[in-house]
Amino acid sequence: MPKRSRKKSDDVNVIAKIIVEETTEKEPSEEKPEKNPAAVALGRLGGLKGGKARAKKLSAERRKEIAQKAAKARWGR
Repeated sequence: MPKRSRKKSDDVNVIAKIIVEETTEKEPSEEKPEKNPAAVALGRLGGLKGGKARAKKLSAERRKEIAQKAAKARWGR
C-alpha cells in the first residue's frame, strides 16, 4: 500500500504531477535480469567477425548496390 504522507493540495497540476510520479515509479521486481556471460561472449564473437565475413563474401558490385540503397533510404526523403 502506498504511503499517505504527502501534503494535500488544491492545485490540479500538483496533484497530476504526484499521480504521474506514483504510477511511473519502478518497482524492484521490474529490474532487468542479469545476462549470461557465456551467451554474451558468443554473441560478441559472431558480431566481431560477421561484417568482415559478409563483405568478403559479397561482390564489389553487390556491395555498391547495398550502399546505394542505404544512401537513398537515408537521404532520399
